[in-house]
Amino acid sequence: MSGNGRDLGRRGLLGLAVCGLLAGLGAYGAGQEGLARGLWAAGVVPVLAGLVVEIVLSLRRGEVGLDVVAALSMSAALIFGEPLAAAVVAVMYAGGAFLESYAEGRARGAMRALLERVPREAGRLRGGVLEEIALDQIAPGDRLLVRQGEVVAVDGRLDSALGFLDTSALTGEAMPVRLGRGADLLSGAMNAGDAFEMIAARPAAESTYAGIVRLVEAAQASKAPMARLADRWSMGFLAVTLVLAGAAWAASGDPVRAVAVLVIATPCPLILAVPVALVAGLSRAAHYGVLIKGAGPLEAMARGRVLVLDKTGTLTDGRPQIVAIVPAAGVAEDAVLRVAAGLDQGSKHPVAQAIVAAAQARGMVLALPEGLAEAPGEGVSGRFEGGAAAVGGGAFVARALGLGAVPAPPGAAPGAVLVAVGGAGRFLGWLVMADPLRAGAADFVAGLRRAGVGRVVLATGDRAEVAEEVTRGLGLDALRAGLSPDQKVLTVLSERKFGPVMMVGDGVNDAPALAAADVGVAMGARGAAASAEAADVVLLVDRVDRLLPGLEIARRARAIALQSAGVGIGLSVIGMGVAAAGGLAPVEGAILQEVIDVAVILNALRALRIVPPSGEPGGD
Repeated sequence: MSGNGRDLGRRGLLGLAVCGLLAGLGAYGAGQEGLARGLWAAGVVPVLAGLVVEIVLSLRRGEVGLDVVAALSMSAALIFGEPLAAAVVAVMYAGGAFLESYAEGRARGAMRALLERVPREAGRLRGGVLEEIALDQIAPGDRLLVRQGEVVAVDGRLDSALGFLDTSALTGEAMPVRLGRGADLLSGAMNAGDAFEMIAARPAAESTYAGIVRLVEAAQASKAPMARLADRWSMGFLAVTLVLAGAAWAASGDPVRAVAVLVIATPCPLILAVPVALVAGLSRAAHYGVLIKGAGPLEAMARGRVLVLDKTGTLTDGRPQIVAIVPAAGVAEDAVLRVAAGLDQGSKHPVAQAIVAAAQARGMVLALPEGLAEAPGEGVSGRFEGGAAAVGGGAFVARALGLGAVPAPPGAAPGAVLVAVGGAGRFLGWLVMADPLRAGAADFVAGLRRAGVGRVVLATGDRAEVAEEVTRGLGLDALRAGLSPDQKVLTVLSERKFGPVMMVGDGVNDAPALAAADVGVAMGARGAAASAEAADVVLLVDRVDRLLPGLEIARRARAIALQSAGVGIGLSVIGMGVAAAGGLAPVEGAILQEVIDVAVILNALRALRIVPPSGEPGGD
């Protein structure tokens, strides 16, 4: 049965139960006791019939749930002449099922909003004409027009001078992002400024937003281990209930006491509170740009005690950046960068693109180079601003400009890439490129410690000296360098002796380790599709520190689930004891249990209001 059909069925059963209860009370007040009893029983029968069907279907699947107690309590109340108690239990059960459905629907609201924002069409520019096409018709290389208020349909790059995008649905960042020409665009972001043009990079089915939608659908279909544990415990709880009810009957000789025990034992808050709290936690984590693929991974994440981190693209940005400019005597830093960026406009090499981006970030207006010649793996030469110029390795620049050996820069860190720059017949200086730690990496590691992660390990394929230099001062517990993909898997498995392991990575080579970890976390904004598929958690923003609020939410949601279930079960057991001793009539027990069930569900919904200590999205 579909979700909507199930909701309608639960609503109908609740309506019949309420009508039977109220009509019976009206007849009783009018002095028609016999009619009242018949009306109460009439309201119970449809609910009991529906419950029996659910139990039979569960038994065919090899499951025995706590709904058996509800069926026994209604049946016993009818058999032993307590139709009012049966009617209250029927309203309680039908109302609890409907409230659970409503609560889970509310908890899933934030993730459902992602699905509702999926665009259906896009505007394609072809031959100077704008045409509206379906998403599946978009091909890589198509020029698209994204108008104000529209959602970016596919991944691509900005082909206008400026774009102003609201990425809150993807990342949780409250402030719109300002992007320049050539910037990467993620599908699912909304245009918050003037219309702009973009070049599609991949089909809609392979774009970021389509992947997110698939992950959301998988998350909504999940069932938590704690919920399955409730099913496994059901036989034990059922046995305790029957023993207590039988003992009360045997000791007193009054079957009504047994009915009172059965009534107050149903339904167990465990099967109501746990799913609601965990699904609410999923919704709350999505608000912070952390997509957890189900309630099971959320619970596993809450128990995580060890974090294994990849370096490139995780602790570091994964793209080369200029960390220093070392000019020759009498040369300004900007002059070195301007010549290097001017020539590199004609190269697609990642280092060249990083140099051009650095110049643009400084507001430099670059002239176009002439006569470019690129030697793969060595550098680029040509004419820039009227003179011969070259950028690349030191030997290449010296050879291209007819210079002697160029002096090496002092004190370059291990793993740094040195780029020589020459122009106007002379050596201009060096650009020192590296993949440095992301801003806030040290605060992130410290936050993990506060959140209960006892061990943080770096696992990287880089050389040990490079990894040690980059991560110096982070306070890591261990560093494993020079690892192949299978060695990363072994690292994850070996760390399990310290507790449940979370693994964070972004590349294809990280996918096996992500799958091997108790919780795999993928950098979803720029990471490989393989890592996102293998992971249990996907960070929708290119910031590893977004894991911290996700972890804090997971821990808090699990605590709320346990608190709700524990308090509810405790109150039910106390009530069962009082009923067994004759202190509660069946009707009173039914009302008390309904109050308990409503209370634990409302308490579980507190997970929707969790504010992690690390703050709101975008807060630093």
